[in-house]
Amino acid sequence: MTRRKTSFRAAATAAVVAAWLAAVVLPPVVLMRSRADWLGQLDRPEARSDWDAFRQDMREQSGRDGPVQRKVPRSAEPPALVWLRDYFRLAVVAWVLFTGVLGGFFCLLVAGVLGGRSGTGGRSAADMAPETAGAPRTPGAGRSLAEHHSGRHHHGDQQHDRDAENSQ
Repeated sequence: MTRRKTSFRAAATAAVVAAWLAAVVLPPVVLMRSRADWLGQLDRPEARSDWDAFRQDMREQSGRDGPVQRKVPRSAEPPALVWLRDYFRLAVVAWVLFTGVLGGFFCLLVAGVLGGRSGTGGRSAADMAPETAGAPRTPGAGRSLAEHHSGRHHHGDQQHDRDAENSQ
C-alpha cells in the first residue's frame, strides 16, 4: 500500500471520528446552554396564557361533528416546559447513547471500507498460493457447483465401496 493511500485513509477515518464526536457532544452542549433561557421564556405568564387559550380552543372544537375529533391536552403546562424541566436529562442520555452506538458502528463500517481488508487478512490469493501448495485438497475443491453436483453420485459410489472394504 502506498504512503498516499495510507495517509488518505487515516485522514478520512479521523474526519469520520471527529464528525461522530461532534454529533454526540454538540447537541447536548447547545441544549444545556439554551435550556435556562427556554425555561424562562416558557414559564412567563404570556406563554402560560397562550397554552391555556390553545387548550380552551381544543375544548371548543372537541364537541363538534366532523372528520377530525380534537382531544384536549391534559397538561396544564406547555409540553416544551415539561420536557425541558422534567425529562431533559433522559433526553440527553438517550441522545448520547443512541448517537454514540449508531455513530460508532458507522465509524467502524467506514474504517473497514477504507481499510480495504478482505477475509484473507489483507493478502491476495496470489500471496497465499505458496502457503497452500502442499496442503491436501478437499474433494470437490476447485470445481464449479455444476461439476460438483454432476459428480456427486460418483463420489457416493466411491464412498460406498470404501465403506464396504472397511467393514470386511
